[in-house]
Amino acid sequence: MIEAVIFDCDGVLVDSEVLALEVELAILAEIGLHYEPRDFKARFMGMSNRAFFAALDQDHRRLLGRPLPDDFSEKCKARYRASWHRLAEVPGARAAIAQIAGPKAVASSSEEDALERKLRHTNLWALFAPHVYSADRVAHAKPAPDLFLCAADGLKMAPGRCLAIEDSLNGVASAHAAGMTVWGFLGGGHADEHTGPALLAAGAERLLRNWSEIRDALGARS
Repeated sequence: MIEAVIFDCDGVLVDSEVLALEVELAILAEIGLHYEPRDFKARFMGMSNRAFFAALDQDHRRLLGRPLPDDFSEKCKARYRASWHRLAEVPGARAAIAQIAGPKAVASSSEEDALERKLRHTNLWALFAPHVYSADRVAHAKPAPDLFLCAADGLKMAPGRCLAIEDSLNGVASAHAAGMTVWGFLGGGHADEHTGPALLAAGAERLLRNWSEIRDALGARS
């Protein structure tokens, strides 16, 4: 029985993954790392910044024979932040969230300050605070289960009574490992025809195309 809902932020609440993808692929190409968007999303989306930049450094060493430039992570973050004026909620998120009366939380791989800024910018912060949990809260972020377990603990809910809404393979794996029911979300601007089958293969129980479907599905569960 589902008693609480835990949402990823980027690509579920805030339509930020499409911006991150644009920025990251461009700046990586500038230093000689080229990725197919489909592979990049499957591998990196949902990771914490720490894990993301560590993995990129490994690729840079393997492919180019040297570590990432010392200032690369800060340049990448700065360019991403410069695009934040384009941030918006995923269409329908705020209205649907406002109708969820039961316990709810955010569990995001974003760093704490960035997560709060994105949620405030899109007028979603007040719908969740204080139950907003970032990768800074745990030693091992997604795909490890720690972040979702942290959110469940904050809500004082058993993980098995929590539903997670996720858009990334790392996020689905994290919530699944935590023992939660997981639904895959396809409403972010980054989703494509490959996203749904990949989320199901990672352990999502069902797919939801937009926030209207989330609202209806949660209503059917209550």
